[in-house]
Amino acid sequence: MDVDVPTAAGPGRLVVAPAERPRALLWLGHGAGGGIGAADLTALASELPALGVTVARFEQPWRVAGKKVASRPPALDAAWLEAAPVVAEFAAGVPVIVGGRSAGARVACRTADATGAAAVVCLAFPLHPPGRPEASRLEELLTPTVPVLVLQGDRDTFGGADLLRAEVDAADGDHANVRIVTVAGADHGMKTLKASPLTARDVRELVVATTRAFVDDVLATSAR
Repeated sequence: MDVDVPTAAGPGRLVVAPAERPRALLWLGHGAGGGIGAADLTALASELPALGVTVARFEQPWRVAGKKVASRPPALDAAWLEAAPVVAEFAAGVPVIVGGRSAGARVACRTADATGAAAVVCLAFPLHPPGRPEASRLEELLTPTVPVLVLQGDRDTFGGADLLRAEVDAADGDHANVRIVTVAGADHGMKTLKASPLTARDVRELVVATTRAFVDDVLATSAR
């Protein structure tokens, strides 16, 4: 189901895969180098509705307009927030979990409080630009006060899983709400090599199974 979403930056688009009896809604954004057809986003949209989770993928206005360069972060956040009322209509009262891959994960983290998200799912969080570890975006990842799941490849040139885990552990304050899961052999696009321990299918299954378990934990905790 495709729904056009008017925003100040032009029309965005929600592509919704509804669950028959939804327990939650997972709202996902895409990266700066690709769209909502990314393998991990597609896997979640294909598999989670049968498990009681509606999946809504938001295509940013710059992508809908056919532009090749992503908008700046403030414009991405603004369009995302303008889509929130439409997402809430589809949620119809069930908890909304936000997330996305790469730049979409950053947007979800920065706006988690504003959207009233129950949790955040980050696929390949871009800790820093490749080759520029000094330009850290760790503060964005640590912004949400709700549970955060990060699925991170150990070959990610934007910051591998081990580095990300070490930086979260070293940060000031208690960040026990952030859970990092290593995707062995995966790069920033969640692609693996022939010699990697996981195949492309294994990666998709890991993303779906881990996200499902995380959603179940969030729902169980909120029900207590």
